Amino acid sequence: MRGLKKQRRIQVVAILTVALIGATALIGYAMRDGINFFRSPSEVTEAPPPPNEVFRIGGLVEEGTLVRGQGKTITFSVTDTNASVKVAYTGVLPDLFGEGEGMVGTGSYVNGVFQATEILARHDEQYMPAEVVDALKEQGVYVEPGSESNS
Repeated sequence: MRGLKKQRRIQVVAILTVALIGATALIGYAMRDGINFFRSPSEVTEAPPPPNEVFRIGGLVEEGTLVRGQGKTITFSVTDTNASVKVAYTGVLPDLFGEGEGMVGTGSYVNGVFQATEILARHDEQYMPAEVVDALKEQGVYVEPGSESNS
């Protein structure tokens, strides 16, 4: 009788272990396309990712580079003040998108141009995505909102 209980416990533990491993594998498989890594323009220019890799890029929209084409494609450059990457986006830009403003785009880097499938911009005058702030801080050019002096 005692040996039977011990054998049942071992079987239950083994089944639960296999189920846990299977569930973890399924979750990992499902999330493989949903994970987008963030890169700054400097990182993209130093080590260009392969064209089939989807990632996020962020920085400031470089002054004087925003061009609205004849169609729906908009081109501009995103910079972290150290390097710039040309971006092409087809679609409607967020209302607060503009030159000198922070942005984050999702897409892939093809033939030296970041082909964006989604563009996000700040949602108020003070907000900037954390990844963009971190990248600008690394370059030493980030100024905290409200800390500018009005001379």
